Amino acid sequence: MKKLLQGEALEKRAIELGCDIQGDPITRSSSGRHSRADDSKLQKRVIEAERSIRESRIWIFAFFSACASIISAITAIIAVISD
Repeated sequence: MKKLLQGEALEKRAIELGCDIQGDPITRSSSGRHSRADDSKLQKRVIEAERSIRESRIWIFAFFSACASIISAITAIIAVISD
């Protein structure tokens, strides 16, 4: 299993993936400013973003596999008909 990032490395990776790095909403913050989310919340967000990217890549692979299967089936039908 891949080691979970922490601190600055985690924040940098979250920004690269486009994750929200903010903590509690401003209406709940006592200082009136957004604080950075704690590492555990940020790790969950990064893991979800990476999973989403992986799933989108798998979908593309499945699509091309289905296309190859259709082409193979058509070729087999043509081979049977032309005999």
